[in-house]
Amino acid sequence: MENGEKQITVIDENGNEQLCEVLFTFESEEFKKSYVLYYPVGADEDDSEEIEIHASSFNPHEDGEDGDLEPIETEEEWDLIEEMLNTFLDKEEEE
Repeated sequence: MENGEKQITVIDENGNEQLCEVLFTFESEEFKKSYVLYYPVGADEDDSEEIEIHASSFNPHEDGEDGDLEPIETEEEWDLIEEMLNTFLDKEEEE
């Protein structure tokens, strides 16, 4: 699992670009995919609201650069992502 200060630009279904902070990325041998969890830039500055975390799968380009985001396709993938997120948040609380 990788985490750190990284930003990505996400284009929504209306074609609007939104800058997002990457929470963390991980790979799944089971689904043979990589996943990224992210949230809109600035969302963590407003303590009155819960941060909405988004997740997508992605296939990194062969040159190692960022890949294209794909929607999560199955309930099993969502279960895996939720488990990874809970593990990540538990570790963050401990620090």
